Amino acid sequence: MVQASPSSAHVGFAVDGTASGGRRRTERLRTVDVAREAGYSVQQVRDLERLGVIPQAARSSNGYRSYTAAHVQALRAYRGLAAAVGPVEARRRLAELRTATIAEAAAAISAAHVRLARERDEALRAQQALRAIQGETDTPGPERDGDTMTITQLAAALDVRPSTLRFWEEEGLVTPERVTSLRARRYGLAAIGEARIVAALRNAGYGVPAVRDIMGSLHRFDGQGLGEAEHILRQRLDRIASRTVALLRAGADLAAVVTSGQEPPVAR
Repeated sequence: MVQASPSSAHVGFAVDGTASGGRRRTERLRTVDVAREAGYSVQQVRDLERLGVIPQAARSSNGYRSYTAAHVQALRAYRGLAAAVGPVEARRRLAELRTATIAEAAAAISAAHVRLARERDEALRAQQALRAIQGETDTPGPERDGDTMTITQLAAALDVRPSTLRFWEEEGLVTPERVTSLRARRYGLAAIGEARIVAALRNAGYGVPAVRDIMGSLHRFDGQGLGEAEHILRQRLDRIASRTVALLRAGADLAAVVTSGQEPPVAR
């Protein structure tokens, strides 16, 4: 994956087309100039050009590449977008943005913000649910004969109707065992634990779709413990925050790419 070097200089453009560093959009730049101002190495600039992140540079009579300040801004837009959505999607997005209408480009960038917001909301819901579950698991479980319960016993222990447990089973929230020729439901330790968590989440106001998502997340955390799951979710929220800030920082550069008239001007 191509990454920016630590020392990157911000290059913006004024209304008259002058870069904040004093360069105009049509001024010729060497590869080393673009690398220094965009915060990439010379090889990274060449690689990103080869990958189509920026348009092909003009070539002088002696074969040397000739860039403009707009190429610098396109590279900066890629760096911020790659940090937010990943390098593969960023390469695809930038290629689309250069040929899209302003309305299409605005919708695509808005969609990236929406996706990050949705990821954050999902992580926050899972985090809140874990805390509710932690309170539930700290409460002693219902007494039972052996390690299984019937649907009637479990319904009574959870203070719900047997039909509620059947509904949870239909929705994939709780999975009892089926025993005897009559296929009677028997709830083992795992199913009892699932039912207690589902009951706690439903009592906390979570809808069935949200409970299903949370249970799926808990199954992915299986064996790691609730404390480790909480740590993982905190790390995920931190990463989402960093990605969101990167996308915000890339906003002006992305807008410049979108409004530059398809592609950056080619120096001649």
